[in-house]
Amino acid sequence: MSTSTLLTSLFEHKAWIDPLFFDQLDKVDAAAHPEAHHQALRILNHIHTVDRIWAGHLKGEPHGLTGTNTEDTPTPAELRAAFARLDAWYLDHVRSLRPEQLDEAIAFRFTDGDAGRMTRGEMLAHVVTHGSNHRGAVGVWLRQAAGAPPRDLLTRYLHQHEPERRAS
Repeated sequence: MSTSTLLTSLFEHKAWIDPLFFDQLDKVDAAAHPEAHHQALRILNHIHTVDRIWAGHLKGEPHGLTGTNTEDTPTPAELRAAFARLDAWYLDHVRSLRPEQLDEAIAFRFTDGDAGRMTRGEMLAHVVTHGSNHRGAVGVWLRQAAGAPPRDLLTRYLHQHEPERRAS
């Protein structure tokens, strides 16, 4: 499997699992579990904010953000829609890359002003692992208020979307 094919699978998984977390968040009674609802939403907002930052770096455009979360918290519906748009952008971006572009080094500034330089492939890998890590934290909050969180497993995604993989 090529690196670009692997990244495509990882971003397809991301685009599949992100809405499932919002589906579970919708089941949380915010009045009965205000802290769990707020914390899950804030962490999801952090994931999205960081995704926006790295999309800006990948595009070579200013992202306009000064931190890894926003001061205001969007509504779940607003954030769900924003996730869908950005997940679609990442999928289009990854699918459009030629393999040699993954090794392209890109200079950027972190939100604290420090300089950075990473390859396009490293940036994309960071986006995937960062979101996965924080979805685990969201899952802890969701479990407290709405039962089991979505099963965020690449194996589940692959076998659900390509059932022929289960054939022996």
